Amino acid sequence: MQVRLVRLVIVTSGLLAVALSFGIATQKEPSKDIEMSTRLIGTEAQDWNVGSWMNSKPVQLRDLLGKVVLVRWWTEGCPFCSATAPALNGFYDEFHSRGLEVIAFYHHKSDQPLDVARVHQYANKLGFKFPVAIDYDWQTLRRWWLDDSATTWTSVSFLIDRKGTIRHIHPGGQYVVGDSDYKVLRGKIELLLAEK
Repeated sequence: MQVRLVRLVIVTSGLLAVALSFGIATQKEPSKDIEMSTRLIGTEAQDWNVGSWMNSKPVQLRDLLGKVVLVRWWTEGCPFCSATAPALNGFYDEFHSRGLEVIAFYHHKSDQPLDVARVHQYANKLGFKFPVAIDYDWQTLRRWWLDDSATTWTSVSFLIDRKGTIRHIHPGGQYVVGDSDYKVLRGKIELLLAEK
């Protein structure tokens, strides 16, 4: 009986050691996107260079001081952008009256020529009631995100506080109502709206 117990302890310890070493060996290093996000948090957001506004007259970030601003880049045919649209619409519907401005910047990825009317139609299809603009030649996306990072994500979101400071970045992909990224972003929005 005692020999069996010793063998069980040895086998269990060995399995635990293998599992731990496997876990340590397979942990991912922080991505470049997270490193870039960390460097930008706390910095002042730059004004943007965009055009062809929909649902709004042209605005600059300085016009929105005093509001919390969520900026999201999107494009037609991007499954992450489509999946995130309900979250953006929900944030706008719930928090706009409390001081949140949601702004969507379209960045053209198609081989076809850019068609502004088509962009506006697609924004309507996604249900966007908030300001939408086109980031021609990705000028703002490059300056804010791509020029200094090794990221492949272009569907990035920036959350900016009432003073124009970047406070949170979702580095790309999607956030869907109820998932962990959505919950983090929602919590950050509520926190910034509570700040005066």
